[in-house]
Amino acid sequence: LLISGTTLARAEDPPGVKFSFAGYGTVGVVHSSEGRADFLGGQLVESGAGHTRSWSPEVDSRIGAQVTATLGPKLSAVVQVLAEQRFDGSYTPHLEWANVKYQFTPDASVRLGRIALPVFMVSDFRKVGYANVWVRPPVEVYGLIPIFAADGLDASYRVATGEFTSTFQANYGRNDAKLPDGSAIEARDSWGLTVSAERGAATLRLGFQQTHLRLESFNPLFDAFRQFGPEGISIANRYDADGSVLRFFGAGAQYDPGDWFVMAEVARTQARSAFGDQTAWYVSGGYRFGKLTPYLTYAEVEVDGGTSDPGLTLSAYPPELRPVAAGLNANLNLILGARPTQNSVSFGARWDFWKSLALKAQFDHSRLGAGSPGRLSNPQPGFTPGGSYDLFSLTVDFVF
Repeated sequence: LLISGTTLARAEDPPGVKFSFAGYGTVGVVHSSEGRADFLGGQLVESGAGHTRSWSPEVDSRIGAQVTATLGPKLSAVVQVLAEQRFDGSYTPHLEWANVKYQFTPDASVRLGRIALPVFMVSDFRKVGYANVWVRPPVEVYGLIPIFAADGLDASYRVATGEFTSTFQANYGRNDAKLPDGSAIEARDSWGLTVSAERGAATLRLGFQQTHLRLESFNPLFDAFRQFGPEGISIANRYDADGSVLRFFGAGAQYDPGDWFVMAEVARTQARSAFGDQTAWYVSGGYRFGKLTPYLTYAEVEVDGGTSDPGLTLSAYPPELRPVAAGLNANLNLILGARPTQNSVSFGARWDFWKSLALKAQFDHSRLGAGSPGRLSNPQPGFTPGGSYDLFSLTVDFVF
């Protein structure tokens, strides 16, 4: 979903075939008051604001382009390419979307290819800064899942009943991604159902997604645990993410009559692995004074369960194995200690100062849960979990 577009017609195009082009981007900087860890803004990037750079342009800066081909009355295709910071720190462009759509009727369609997972209110345009009032969607909620697209298919059906228009959507697919350490994260047999309802200025949305998740970097640790007999096998089975099921439940609501808006989302993930069960929500509102829109957001994420585990019982093993067991326990608790608990208050303003250009400034104050790094990553010696930090973000969003 893009805001601007240009239709391109060439003499050599077959009759009835039309192409349109649209693009979007953000140029921004972020400052973090926490110098011993990084605020990344996402799970699949290498560096951010804080330790790596006091002022980072990498968190929000990106540029994307989309080409849509209308191939006939019912057939179309779309390709969207995005350049932003990746797992290795590069800005190599990658395919964000690439799918073919067949419109059976004005209300029923099927898509095949790489498709955005419709799990959140702004899933389709979360990277299009110009389409959102915030600098970025609240990370407490939108950081719940690492993968936002799948290679597969989806089907949607729209129904109008009285004053309500409802859309039902089902999807199935798979995807892979790379983490900053170079390991792979794999989503298999991912399927979901979403229903949204609109009436005037009001929108409601419910969603469910289930994925078999495999995190490659966990394998050596839990394979080693399994060498310690029944106790180690039990620990590995409890926390290993090798094909474990991740379930997502989400609900959202928005009311936007024009001069002002309020929106909220609540989401929960259930994972039989070291990720733990997480619950997150936010509420946000703002008022439009002509071209200026100040806004306020409160967001929170909590994880069920602790941030540590006693692990292997050292006294139950021969003396020569105890140092190995202690090392495994320490590594397990490093993973559990990274579980995010955090709440944030954000206030900012958007200024539409020129056609297709928007300037935004946002301040975030985040408090971390006891023993948790929250949404911070790359902790350095001296970092203290459970504290607080501030962010200041300045961006210019554009579409073309």
